[in-house]
Amino acid sequence: MSLSQAQTIHDASSSSTIDASGSPRQSGDFNEKKDQVEQEKQAVRSEIDNVDEALEQYGEHPDGGLRAWLVISGCAIGACATFGFVNAWGVFQEYYQQKVLVGTSPSTIAWIGSIQYALVFLPGLVVGRIFDMGHTKLPLGIASAVIVAVTFLTAECTKYWHFLLCQGIAFGLASGVVFGVVMGCPAHWFKHRIGLALGIMALGSSLGGTTFPIAVRNLIDRVGFKWTMRIIGFIELALLSFQFATVERRLPPKKHTGPFFDLSAFKSPQFSLYCTSSFLAFLGIYTVLTYIDVSASSKGIDPDFSFYLLAIANACSAIGRLTGGIFADRLGALSVMTPATFIAGILTYAWPFANNVGGFIAIAIVYGCASGVYVSLLAAPVVRMGKTQDVGVRVGMSMTVIAIGAVAGPPISGAINAATGTYKYTGIYAGTTVMVACCFLLATRVSILGSVWGKC
Repeated sequence: MSLSQAQTIHDASSSSTIDASGSPRQSGDFNEKKDQVEQEKQAVRSEIDNVDEALEQYGEHPDGGLRAWLVISGCAIGACATFGFVNAWGVFQEYYQQKVLVGTSPSTIAWIGSIQYALVFLPGLVVGRIFDMGHTKLPLGIASAVIVAVTFLTAECTKYWHFLLCQGIAFGLASGVVFGVVMGCPAHWFKHRIGLALGIMALGSSLGGTTFPIAVRNLIDRVGFKWTMRIIGFIELALLSFQFATVERRLPPKKHTGPFFDLSAFKSPQFSLYCTSSFLAFLGIYTVLTYIDVSASSKGIDPDFSFYLLAIANACSAIGRLTGGIFADRLGALSVMTPATFIAGILTYAWPFANNVGGFIAIAIVYGCASGVYVSLLAAPVVRMGKTQDVGVRVGMSMTVIAIGAVAGPPISGAINAATGTYKYTGIYAGTTVMVACCFLLATRVSILGSVWGKC
């Protein structure tokens, strides 16, 4: 055998040896990578499905059943007693301008209602963290007691700063605590039907926004302002007692809650875009509800009728809240919210140009339905942007951002009206902010889906 042949045989043998010894290592690396890929896929599926393995012992979301619907009914009653009463601010705005705070500018009086609106949302960051830590009954109990107390105290108010402290700050803060808790609870009980659950819960604020203005207006004529507020106080006591008995979380508190204020959610482009849209929407979306009755009176509409416009708008919002929740479960929350918000923006532009009873009624009906869809689904996209155990913090942070828009919106509208002497430019301002909010809703949708089309 030649030297070259021997060398060839040796090289072949070495190559064979290398292949034989390397094959098991390559196979092991392949299996290891396969297992790693499967683990990553499982982690992604877990995140998408909003499942925490540590919570599997508590089972899937019930998505129905007596206990779950009792919780939702309690949340709805809580929303009625808090946000529903806040939605009735329009009738107080008119009464204070004409009877109690005569000589005070409308924009100054509007600060009471704006602070109410803002404080319903502002405590969300703190209340959301407290909710995730497992506390439900304690914040509900304390806040409910404060609401009842300040409602009775409002009956004794005579000066602007009295109303600002009692009806604006104290009632608003306590309502914010209640609202923060009831906004987090539905996500513990519902997943696939979360839109319907939130829609039914939002019916409570629509019911309150419809009945409280009518009750307040008629009671003031019959028994006076003081006894009106005392009667409202007893109604609040009954509503909040039912809420306290029924509202409860299902899952245990999160073991590792992290820092009390966790702003890491804003690193998500989707969450940040959505919060920006909410802030812009609340700069203008409550302008119509705040001024529709006053603007109607300024156009010569009988004041005995004009105050019913607020009740009509809130009653029609019930239709939007319920149907919006139903369609959101099928089409996606953003798919339903965006066109409804667009319609609300168009009606905000049109509102100052109504000149007769028919025009104002049409505005109240359509605007009520459209704005009802938006408000009822406000938390739905946020709920789906993470895990259930963190829902309180996410919802709370978004509500805190909303509060900034809520506190600034109506006074800006009032100041524009005072400066121009007409509601035309007020409507242009408010309508534009709502329209820009629609653009950010579309941007949120594209950020999530990568496209305008699809369920989201």
